[in-house]
Amino acid sequence: MIRLPDSPLSADALKGLAEHQRAIDSLPDYAERVASAKKRFSSVNKVGNPTFDDVKATLTRMCSGARRCAYCEDSCADEVEHIRPKSLYPEVVFAWMNYLYACGICNLHKNDHFAVFAEDTGLLTSVQRTWKAPVVPPIVGTPVFIDPRIEDPTEFLSLDLRDTFWFLPRAKPGTVEHARAEYTIRELRLNLRDILPSARRDAYLDYLNHLKVYVHDKSQGMPQAHLDMFAGRLRARQHPSVWFEMKRQHALIGELLLPFSKAPEALDW
Repeated sequence: MIRLPDSPLSADALKGLAEHQRAIDSLPDYAERVASAKKRFSSVNKVGNPTFDDVKATLTRMCSGARRCAYCEDSCADEVEHIRPKSLYPEVVFAWMNYLYACGICNLHKNDHFAVFAEDTGLLTSVQRTWKAPVVPPIVGTPVFIDPRIEDPTEFLSLDLRDTFWFLPRAKPGTVEHARAEYTIRELRLNLRDILPSARRDAYLDYLNHLKVYVHDKSQGMPQAHLDMFAGRLRARQHPSVWFEMKRQHALIGELLLPFSKAPEALDW
């Protein structure tokens, strides 16, 4: 996961979202707002709806590679995901900053899983509503899940490039930052789906090979336009977290140190 780039939504789409949100907010009962939020979102989140056609086009521009999932960075993103679940927070069901594009698998794993550090105790507390539980507002607290729309996940997560290609918490155990990283990794199953670490390993080799070709072509005096093409290709590939970690850890990994020393400009790609 990396922080998603900001891409402004059109004024018309923002107006459309606001109108839908006002309709939800106008309902007097929380349980009624939850039910209406689910129903209304399902009814308008369809091809041909001008507001959501614009939402999806804008979210697509924010994705890495060929519309990769904002969570796993591997599968094609095809579902508008609510970072704060609509079943718990109907007040943001049509909030633009609560959306990202995710794949169906990540969306299924996250679903309405959500936790907060409870305001009264400070403890990590799940606010997911159990089956047939009363539909009441979740307890107040600070969200645990890392939000890539407003936060930089790379400040919380690192990636093991030497062995497992698993995401790991950067902070020490017992800290809030560690708990947030661990929770996010677990709920999205970023390490437990075997295909993902394997795909990250392949991405590492792919990025490295691209960098080596760039270094070779640079040493041969190839035109700048040709060299710039490599930078563009790297920025447009899936698994951008792998490339970020290669830059962050390049001085610690022997096979990265040499190519980056010959192409230090790549650290800014």
